[in-house]
Amino acid sequence: MDETTEEPVDDTLSPTKRLFGRQIPLERETLLFVVASALDVVMTWILLNKYQADGFVESNPIARFFLESWGPRGLVYFKFVMVAFVAVICQIIALKREDIARRILYFATALVACVVIYSFTLLVRYSSAVPNPFG
Repeated sequence: MDETTEEPVDDTLSPTKRLFGRQIPLERETLLFVVASALDVVMTWILLNKYQADGFVESNPIARFFLESWGPRGLVYFKFVMVAFVAVICQIIALKREDIARRILYFATALVACVVIYSFTLLVRYSSAVPNPFG
C-alpha cells in the first residue's frame, strides 16, 4: 500500500506567500503605508468634490498639476504611482538593509497619516461651518 502524504495547508500564510509562494519583506509595514495612502486619496477626493467651489485645492503642486491636467483620475493615478514607487523602493532597500526600509516605511506612513488627520479636521471644521440647507 503506497501512502502519499499531503502537506498540511497553513491557513496562517500571508496573502503574498499564498499568491507568490514567498512572503515579501515588510509586508505589514507596506500594507499600513498603502492603507494610509488610500485614506489620503479618499479624503482628498471628498474635500475636492464637496468643497472645491468653496476654495479647497490640492496643496501639493505636483499633484495639483495632475488634477488640473487630467482631472480627478489623473490625481488618483499620480498618488498611487507614488505609493507604488515608495513601496517598490523600500522592498529593494529591504533586500540589503531591512531596518532602513522599515524606518522609511514608518516615516512615510506617519507623514501620510498626518495629512489624513489634517484633511479630516478640515472636513469636520468646514462641514460644521457650512449651514445645512435641509434643516
